[in-house]
Amino acid sequence: MSAINYEGEDFTEDFENQIDYKSLKDSNMKVLMFGWEFPPNISGGLGTACYGLTKSLSAIEGMNITFVIPKVYGNENKKKIELLGANQIELIKSKIRLEKLMLPVDCFSVESLIVPYVDPREYKEQSSFTVEKIRSKATKETSTAVRFTGNYGPDLLTEIHNFSVVSEYIASQKEFDLIHAHDWLTFPAGIAAKKKTGKPLVIHVHATDFDRSGGAINPAVYNIEKHGMDQADCIVCVSNKTRETVINKYNIAPDKVFTVHNGVDFSNTNNSTIHTPKSGEKIVTFLGRITIQKGPEYFVQLAELILARMKNVKFIMAGSGELMNDMVKKVAQAGISDRFLFTGFLKGKDVHEMLSLSDVFVMPSVSEPFGICPLEAMQCGVPTIISKQSGVSEVVKHAIKVDYWDVKAMADAIHGILSYPALNTMMTQKGLSEAYTIKWGNAAKKIQCIYDNLVRA
Repeated sequence: MSAINYEGEDFTEDFENQIDYKSLKDSNMKVLMFGWEFPPNISGGLGTACYGLTKSLSAIEGMNITFVIPKVYGNENKKKIELLGANQIELIKSKIRLEKLMLPVDCFSVESLIVPYVDPREYKEQSSFTVEKIRSKATKETSTAVRFTGNYGPDLLTEIHNFSVVSEYIASQKEFDLIHAHDWLTFPAGIAAKKKTGKPLVIHVHATDFDRSGGAINPAVYNIEKHGMDQADCIVCVSNKTRETVINKYNIAPDKVFTVHNGVDFSNTNNSTIHTPKSGEKIVTFLGRITIQKGPEYFVQLAELILARMKNVKFIMAGSGELMNDMVKKVAQAGISDRFLFTGFLKGKDVHEMLSLSDVFVMPSVSEPFGICPLEAMQCGVPTIISKQSGVSEVVKHAIKVDYWDVKAMADAIHGILSYPALNTMMTQKGLSEAYTIKWGNAAKKIQCIYDNLVRA
């Protein structure tokens, strides 16, 4: 990667200046890519990001992507990419030995903090597994294929291991120039493919366990992340914030760690999903996993502050997560249940329709590697408030940025947006214009530059 030099903290601008866009029109590149989920079967931002990036990469002439996930459902939008499920690989034909798929039972336990995309109902169902069920699950249907749930249950480490075993076989059967693995769940698969073929490995860090766990690091997850970073030829991070975490917390050499900010997809946006200011009751929205990482308790606190000053406001908490029941209790204890609505998990067009009804969007994340939701809100014309502790704050100018813990400042910002039409109009227009400049196509060009440099090295 010597052709891309890191010169100081403003890496994104430096990288942008080094891209020869004319030379990037054609690629002739074959990429074996690993992910854990793919739309419409997603549980959070990881699937959305993978789709946005692969969609833009596949639009580059000559770029051929094989995207491997644990489980294919058959309803995926797979235009211009080859989508392959590890659950489609037949064991007899592939000659994968059963003993490679078996792990000691004590490796199956996964703490709830690293099950990031599960709502309370799903978590209750998934956490009801017994050792006997896991044993039978590991061998069930092994005469045809390995069974993958594609979920984030308590036997997650088993599925990660089995995915890497099947991925090694897939890599041996494919022709490709390099490997690209998204997030820690697929790092072992990427490493296995690299060891099998000798091809360069790019890992894409969408979040680290420092973000997900609120600092209560799970050693098993950290070790998988660390090993993936050590084995990678290049590491792509979704923000400078994440890049700093990778370098400082995982002791990785800075010259192989690059920032490529996420973008936003415009395919779900049309005139019907653009917010239009209305008189009467106002709506303030939170959208994301209801976990410690996303700061939902701060959203409840600022709701109390706002409702003490103005009564014509309703608050929507859209999402699911292990803290949902706690948030419902906090809202009830505060006596504001009649002003609060919990929608559960939303995705796709439902997200944009909800945002079109919102007057303000708030993301009070404690630790957010990037955060695509604010861009989705801005592209719907919704004035947006984000925490300074988010990666998206590095790329947007027309959103109000506040420390996640400063609920008084957030409440003041919301009150101002709802009370002063000129401020509301300015944020709506500027935010909408800015969102349309933060494209996945820009990210794809930077990724292509990284690919080209790796293959030429």
